[in-house]
Amino acid sequence: MARIEHFNNPNAPKPNSIVVAVTVFVQDEHGRVLLIQRTDNGLWALPGGAQDFGEYIAETAVRETREEAGVEIEVTGVVGIYTNPNHLVEYSDGEVRQQFSICFRGRYISGEPTTSDESSAVQWVEQDKLDGLPIHPSMRLRIGHGFEHQTPYIG
Repeated sequence: MARIEHFNNPNAPKPNSIVVAVTVFVQDEHGRVLLIQRTDNGLWALPGGAQDFGEYIAETAVRETREEAGVEIEVTGVVGIYTNPNHLVEYSDGEVRQQFSICFRGRYISGEPTTSDESSAVQWVEQDKLDGLPIHPSMRLRIGHGFEHQTPYIG
């Protein structure tokens, strides 16, 4: 399913859904962040996705990281809560989702970066290499907050 991200776009379509979703900021022993290249838009991003019925939100973070990146993690904290009503995700099936995302901090446990149906590439990326990758501004914000190790962002 194709996906278009609208960020502060006054011509964006009106939202018709809000879905609880997560992203996960996890670093390896060298301080590199785990990123996936999404198959639906080609952009680099933190692993993440929507919560399923019957699971705790922290379980969503663990499951999505395993599914999209092949890496096992444990949740250790919250980077931030992102609810910008001017960030909309438009899907080819007609859904226009208003952002509601919790970015968790995770601790790497095991596994090697592995692609999936949702990721065409998975890599540990050094902070100084981020500017060379196509990353959506809203995702870049989360990654920046993750590296800052500050009080969780709420916005």
